[in-house]
Amino acid sequence: MAGVTDEELKQMTQEERVTALGMRTEQLTGKSLYIEFDPEATERFTYPWAPDVDFNKRTEIDTDHMTTTEVNSAIREKMAEGYGTIVLQNPRGKHSLGVGILSRLNLIIEGSTGYFGVGLIDGPNVRITGRVGWSCGENMMSGTVMVEKNAGSTFGAAIRGGDLVCRGSVGSRTGIDMKGGTIIVGGDTGALSGFMMQRGRMVVCGNAGKNLGDSMYDGTIYVGGSIKSLGVDAVEAELTDLDRKWLTRKLTQYGLMPDKGVDHFTKVVAGKMLWNYDNLEPTEKKLIL
Repeated sequence: MAGVTDEELKQMTQEERVTALGMRTEQLTGKSLYIEFDPEATERFTYPWAPDVDFNKRTEIDTDHMTTTEVNSAIREKMAEGYGTIVLQNPRGKHSLGVGILSRLNLIIEGSTGYFGVGLIDGPNVRITGRVGWSCGENMMSGTVMVEKNAGSTFGAAIRGGDLVCRGSVGSRTGIDMKGGTIIVGGDTGALSGFMMQRGRMVVCGNAGKNLGDSMYDGTIYVGGSIKSLGVDAVEAELTDLDRKWLTRKLTQYGLMPDKGVDHFTKVVAGKMLWNYDNLEPTEKKLIL
């Protein structure tokens, strides 16, 4: 540091050294995203080039002998023809089905999908009757996705909005790098769920694996069962009446409301120690890590 010798730094207190080295000393408060929507400005709710579809206009696509590219192209062609309800039959675990749909659509997948199913979507309502592989709903922006059976790891990776629901259990790292929206799991979730979570809400009706909420910056996780262990900077918080009302409404909406209600849920939030990581002493950093 210009103008300050090493010897002078040694004689300073921690606060004086922080100031001299130009490090922050104030407590960070985080940022909230607050947007007001004008109900009259309907043109802002859809992309200008999005097709005008009719949900009552239904078609089916047998994907048995089609490639993923052919299936996704067929979906867009049917949407351009005005079909608002599209049923995919015989998906056979194909990867990346239904990705990049950026408009209103009722998409029903009769069977199971592979990796990265219905990712990068903004608007459609999707129901998958089977299982899904890794990263289902990755980078989802809005809409709803309902998985009737189980899901693989990184369920809802980097999700930004909408509701992503799995009635069964999911793998590890659920909601990794979650930036918004809601993830609901009817069963259990694996290790490191909520890792680096930044915003949004995650609800696990069953049990959670090790290191839940590790390094989470913000957001809320609700767990109805047991928690194997909390991750770095994840702490339990009080379940408020507002939490109970929100859980009741959301779980009832998707038919996942437990018979015993929601009072047994554990609420997990960020401890916010990592918000000021650079200001901590080496011994404090070791304690956190």
